[in-house]
Amino acid sequence: MARFGTRKPANAEDGPALKRALTTPLLYFFILGDVLGAGVYVLVGQVAADTGGAVWVPLVVALLLALLTAASYAELATKYPRAGGASHYTTLAFGPFAGFVAGFCMLAAGIVSVAALARGFGGDYLSAFVTLPVGLVAVVFLALLALVNARGIKESTRANVVATVIEVGGLLVIVALGAWLLLRGDGDVARLGQLGTPDKGAAAAVLSGSVLAYYSFVGFETSVNVAEETRDPRRSYPRALFGALATAGAVYVLVGLAASVAVPTARLAESSGPLLEVVEAAGGVPTRLFSAIALVAVANGALLTGIMSSRLAYGMARDGLLPVTLTKVLPGRRTPWAAIAVTTVLSMLLALTGSVATLASTLVLLLLVVFLMVNTAVLVLRRDPGEADHFRAPTVLPVLGAASCVALATQIEAEVWLRGLLVVAVGTVLAAVAAVRRGGRGDATEREGRSDRARETHEAGGSDQAR
Repeated sequence: MARFGTRKPANAEDGPALKRALTTPLLYFFILGDVLGAGVYVLVGQVAADTGGAVWVPLVVALLLALLTAASYAELATKYPRAGGASHYTTLAFGPFAGFVAGFCMLAAGIVSVAALARGFGGDYLSAFVTLPVGLVAVVFLALLALVNARGIKESTRANVVATVIEVGGLLVIVALGAWLLLRGDGDVARLGQLGTPDKGAAAAVLSGSVLAYYSFVGFETSVNVAEETRDPRRSYPRALFGALATAGAVYVLVGLAASVAVPTARLAESSGPLLEVVEAAGGVPTRLFSAIALVAVANGALLTGIMSSRLAYGMARDGLLPVTLTKVLPGRRTPWAAIAVTTVLSMLLALTGSVATLASTLVLLLLVVFLMVNTAVLVLRRDPGEADHFRAPTVLPVLGAASCVALATQIEAEVWLRGLLVVAVGTVLAAVAAVRRGGRGDATEREGRSDRARETHEAGGSDQAR
């Protein structure tokens, strides 16, 4: 049986405070780089398959729904500007059991996201260079990422900035190519109004497509962990968060418009490299060049998410919430090799057993569970004043945010629900085990205290008799 650690969770007040180094512009680019990632490079075709030619519509809907939950995160991050994120907020509102479930769902979502990106890496973008089985590519790709992850993380963020610039540049190329196709008369504007599929009406198609489109906007939720390192989080965090989401939304909608105009919907839906179809339709840009850009975007997103997942697993194990084996680190590099190995193997298994669309929907389902808890936590924690002058979202926003989570969850397929409920069930069992162990340690401590007091009383009595 796996042994759980007994180390007491670290208290933020016990150690030195983190350095407040992030300004509003730096935080904006941090969030933008996290949100504006690889999802749109892979999922535009899947959104088209669910929605029809009007790909931009579910992207707009997903942006609006993401902004609802972002408002809750903005309030909580400025009210409690410390690392911990959804798990911390949920613990404050509902206790450590719910906080563990939220943290475990975030961990599982990261593992699923890496699996989805690994399959995306082995699709049509890679086939511009070489044709290999997607499953084989995913396994080798994840193994290489694990080695890079285990090597260590440099303090500088230059590599990530370069990768983000490349990702954004690739998306802007797609927007420009779409405009070029329209100007030369080769695009089909009529597709921009086509909503619905043979088996879905317009409303159902938009909701279904929005579940996948939502995947393109996730990432903002991890930024709450750096609120503690922001110089003035109460002022900077809301501006950076909403500004980054608005920027990402504008770019995504323009990309959706360009893809719809440039490529027939059926062709877009069948491709695992949908934006490459736009490049081929427009001409003028070498397909290999754009494929390389897309592969950089996918690899960077997978690496960053893999780093987050392994560190989260390590941190939960260090706090006694996961098997203590996951706290093992490399002697020289001081990287959590056990956590990296376990999260990588789980991502490999998922990559071999699910499609990109199924994995993306599973990720969204897990995050919807977390977001539902965060949106309700905002309302529960209104009784606590928290930090003075923090951002306060209008009450209707977290209410609508919670309702949107439920609405999107109803559009997720039964197969995805089965995967998601299995993950939540495992998290619930582990949370129960952790709670029992906490209670057991508490009872043991109390018994030790009573024994000590009894011994002291007995010794005191003995001394009195001697006197």
